Amino acid sequence: MESLPDAVLIRILASIPAVELVLVCRLVCCQWKNLVDGAALWILKCQQEGLTREESDAENWQNFYFLSKKRKNLIKNPCGEEDLEHWGEVENGGDGWKIEELPGDFGKEFPSEEVHKYFVTSYEWCRKAQVIDLRAEGYWEELMDTTQPKIMVRDWYAGRSDAGCLYELCVKLLSENEDVLAEYKSETVTIPQDNDGSWAEISHTFSSYGPGVRFVRFEHGGQDTLFWKGWYGVRVTNSTVTVEP
Repeated sequence: MESLPDAVLIRILASIPAVELVLVCRLVCCQWKNLVDGAALWILKCQQEGLTREESDAENWQNFYFLSKKRKNLIKNPCGEEDLEHWGEVENGGDGWKIEELPGDFGKEFPSEEVHKYFVTSYEWCRKAQVIDLRAEGYWEELMDTTQPKIMVRDWYAGRSDAGCLYELCVKLLSENEDVLAEYKSETVTIPQDNDGSWAEISHTFSSYGPGVRFVRFEHGGQDTLFWKGWYGVRVTNSTVTVEP
């Protein structure tokens, strides 16, 4: 196959699974290595699988392909479908966290019909966190250190229309030794009593954060401002952390 024109060989290689291209085909000969390392093969694979990007000048089409295929929400149990499963460092102030069905008392439906539940806080601070192991999720060290793909964080919060509440979000990018390499911390959001109960989204994108990121620590929480017994504090759901292509 070495005598085949590159254009023909690229079409043949494009039919091979991506992992085999990198781990096996790339080692066959210099011609194959150059094709696997080049842009044309990965542009074709992206076209074949409907992977597109807004910018037409992707610096590394191989990385873009793998990041696009891996893209998913790295937060587990973001909407309370599994109670508090996967959430750690849980702080249960007041009567603690509770999971309720949407829209809940004095609440509004969520913008997406796919979301059915939410977490709700009480009359003292409630917090919970998840630590995402990027290597365990398939994001290898060289990719994180050289490409430094954007890491996007989103969260949704709302109050009851009959009660005021507070909300906070804090996300940290951590090293192997859990040193903080980058951090986003929201202001304390105050939702007044007699609000309309609508859901609001908060988001942040990490970029150019430097080498060494191995974990993402996501923490959010809040409480009510009236100190009523029960669950009148902020409601949170549909939390997401994604590594963007």
